[in-house]
Amino acid sequence: MTEANALVGTPRDNFGKGAARKLRAAGQTPAVIYGHGTEPVHLSVETHPLSLIIRQANALINLELEGKKTLVLVKDVQKDPVRQIIEHIDLVIVKKGETVEVEIPVHVVGEPFSGTNALQELNTLRLSAPATSIPENVEVSVEGLVAGTQILAGAVELPKGASLLDAPEQLVVHVVAPRGPKDEEGEAAAE
Repeated sequence: MTEANALVGTPRDNFGKGAARKLRAAGQTPAVIYGHGTEPVHLSVETHPLSLIIRQANALINLELEGKKTLVLVKDVQKDPVRQIIEHIDLVIVKKGETVEVEIPVHVVGEPFSGTNALQELNTLRLSAPATSIPENVEVSVEGLVAGTQILAGAVELPKGASLLDAPEQLVVHVVAPRGPKDEEGEAAAE
């Protein structure tokens, strides 16, 4: 479950590249908040705490702006491709009890049957989950599974309150027997 981080925002009325560069030079990151039919609000937040928050996927933030607290979810982060500096961030307003669409990392746990390998085909699953309890990841156990076993998205155990948005027939994990040198020689001879 994701816990909300605290962050303080400052309203801004200067726009454009020059204003954004000045903000970044002063340790601030330009941001915009939108959602629930409200007008977009332009603000700036401190870069260092923001960079720590966005390290986790689907970060939930308690944002304080002019004395008013708002629960927001990180929607988009724009970074400089070379220097990896955060250039801009989009935040969407969420309400308690509301469900949001998120991509959750898939973690494969356990060891398949001896002599087999588990191949992870999907790294994330799209879920609809309560905004205040977004899971950090979804675990898929391959403990003792034999070669040929397939785990589809519809068979993955989801956290309480979450529902799958991806197609249930998508392949998440496939257990296979490794190809040995004999298999490769046989194929070369057949060609």
